[in-house]
Amino acid sequence: MGIAVVKLVIVNPNYIPMDFRGGGGSSGGDLHDGGSDSHRRRKRYHRHTAHQIQSLEAMFKECQHPDEKTRNQLSRELNLNPRQIKFWFQNRRTQMKAQHERSDNCVLRSENDKIRCENIAMRQALENIICPSCGTTSISDDPYFDEQKLRIENAHLKEELDRISGIASKYIGRPIQQLPPLQPIHVSSLDLSMSSNNNNNFRGTSLGLDLIHGNNSSGLMTNLPLNAPTAGISDIDKSLMADVAANATDELIRLLQGNEPPLWTKSDAAGRETLDLESYERLFRGSYGRLKNPNARIEASRDSGVVIMSGMALVGMFMDSNKWMELFPTIVSRARTIEVISSGMMGSHSGTLQLMYEELQVLSALVPTRQVYFLRFCQQIDQGTWAIVDVSYDVPHQESPFSSAHKLPSGCLIQDMPNGYSKVTWVEHWEIEDKAPIHHLYRELIHSGLAFGAERWLSTLQRICERFACSMVSGNSTRDLGGVIPSAEGKRSMIGLAQRMVNIFCSCINPCNGQQWTTISGQAEYEVRAALHKSMDLGQPNGVILSAAATVWLPIAPQIVFNFFRDERTRPQWDVMSNQNPVQEIAHIANGSHPGNCISVLRGFNSSQNNTLILQESCMDSSGSTVVYCPIDLQAVNIAMSGEDTSYIPILPSGFTISPDGRDAGGAASASTSNGSSSAAAGSLMTVVFQILVSNLPNARMTPESVTTVNNLIGNTVRQIKSALNVSGDDGR
Repeated sequence: MGIAVVKLVIVNPNYIPMDFRGGGGSSGGDLHDGGSDSHRRRKRYHRHTAHQIQSLEAMFKECQHPDEKTRNQLSRELNLNPRQIKFWFQNRRTQMKAQHERSDNCVLRSENDKIRCENIAMRQALENIICPSCGTTSISDDPYFDEQKLRIENAHLKEELDRISGIASKYIGRPIQQLPPLQPIHVSSLDLSMSSNNNNNFRGTSLGLDLIHGNNSSGLMTNLPLNAPTAGISDIDKSLMADVAANATDELIRLLQGNEPPLWTKSDAAGRETLDLESYERLFRGSYGRLKNPNARIEASRDSGVVIMSGMALVGMFMDSNKWMELFPTIVSRARTIEVISSGMMGSHSGTLQLMYEELQVLSALVPTRQVYFLRFCQQIDQGTWAIVDVSYDVPHQESPFSSAHKLPSGCLIQDMPNGYSKVTWVEHWEIEDKAPIHHLYRELIHSGLAFGAERWLSTLQRICERFACSMVSGNSTRDLGGVIPSAEGKRSMIGLAQRMVNIFCSCINPCNGQQWTTISGQAEYEVRAALHKSMDLGQPNGVILSAAATVWLPIAPQIVFNFFRDERTRPQWDVMSNQNPVQEIAHIANGSHPGNCISVLRGFNSSQNNTLILQESCMDSSGSTVVYCPIDLQAVNIAMSGEDTSYIPILPSGFTISPDGRDAGGAASASTSNGSSSAAAGSLMTVVFQILVSNLPNARMTPESVTTVNNLIGNTVRQIKSALNVSGDDGR
């Protein structure tokens, strides 16, 4: 392997051409001087004074890319021409870049030397191989084979180096082998003086397929319970798992494809399909499908639709627990593959069987997560058709303190369609024994099967796949970008930043590592719950963060509530932190066909914080909607719009989740309640979530002052929302 050589050009930033000096120091007579060329050339340079250099260095530490206003101010203070200031900063950035490149050269040279030594050691080892049977030296008759082995091993070493560099880049904020300047040189043309810019950007996902480009996934926790099994599954257990998966696959395919006898019935006017339990019992009596607990309630639903994603791509993401989490951030709060029981056929996921763990969530602090250990099995049924089967597998001493959730054969059937589309038929089948009462606000929604049903899974998959398809659009339409985001790379970087914001928001609603919500105030209309956690993740502020949430029922359709939150014109009516100042959308990226699925950059009018913007993402599907936002400084937005890595930009999102209250589920809801409340008018369940950095100290605790602050913040927000939507204070459930 050759050694990379970088030619370094060191520029002294303290030398400025005389052509650009301001004030005196050069007379017109120099132009007519009869001296030599070398004499004139020496007089064309000017060395700054120590005071000027000290002031410029201090400003460079604060901002490496000063704007014109700052340069003019420096020129007046230091008695220099603005162009001298500009050239000094250019030269200083070039000098810093050269220093980094020289350091990187040393790192690469060291790695090359290490690999060369390892190759020499391996070559010597190959020359002195001792046969374990006879004890003699084995001499290779094929030197070409030895060379190929060295090449393969060398390639493995390179891959290992790239992997370690990738891990290190998450902590230093940039790839270790590229090492660009610490701050981006090319800054996007985000003009804060623009009067109006309501653009329709067609932007897609942040699924980078992992799934976000440059994603740190700091918001996606994969923690398992402390006593979770991680290894040591015996061959007998593996054989039993294979039998369970085979039986579950047979049952699921019959549930997905067949309807004789009529297993599925239309439950309401919306045409939702629910399982006929009597037909199910007759058809699967004695099989795995027989119910284990006669006192438990059953949730079973089926839905189908078209997805903008090929079948093979979907299968690959479903069988990867990390991508599974990123596909469903609003549903899957944590997931992990514990062990791969069978790796399947070569080059295909067909036949793959793995033991997994996941926690499923409703985006509210009032609903505990649904924890389950399950087997996931992939089988290719036909050319272009796959079945993904999930079924619970009992793991000793692993039970949820809130509910006993047992997943009966569930999953989906994926069928390829032309032009990269797929038809997905989804079945969710649960046996639930609640160990604690369900909160009255969510009783209808959960009992109707909408909270964890097939419709929610499929609608979320359709929205995320549509988002990913939009991100693959290579064209940079002027109408879409409006001139604010200068390139497709900047567009993808903004989408990745927004997706990370949504992931962090979803993960904060269900704290990890055994943390639980604490009720800090209870009122007739709502209760405020809070949780403290220490953040040390890259991409989030370091310190102790207080998360607070409250859920309120509103007698208004979810679509109306969602439109109210995502419209920047109505933001002053609910954003108590904006002091009722209006905001303006200065950048817009659409990430789906629904007009509400978009990313926006907002700027407040008459704000004292001119360098602080608001990054907001809103998304909606048939199962619910979210509006997530966070303050972000202008420099960070410029970095993202320039296409740079955004994984190290600290963000602390807050927002709202809106879901139907379950009353429109018709017969399903009324069958699960005995008080007849399902006949009332349907409404929305709105959850407001705030995150506040309490302290930079790692051992800070919740104080009465912080409790009062968050109570007032949520209380004022809820009152302003109800007032704007004309909801009286006594409307509730």
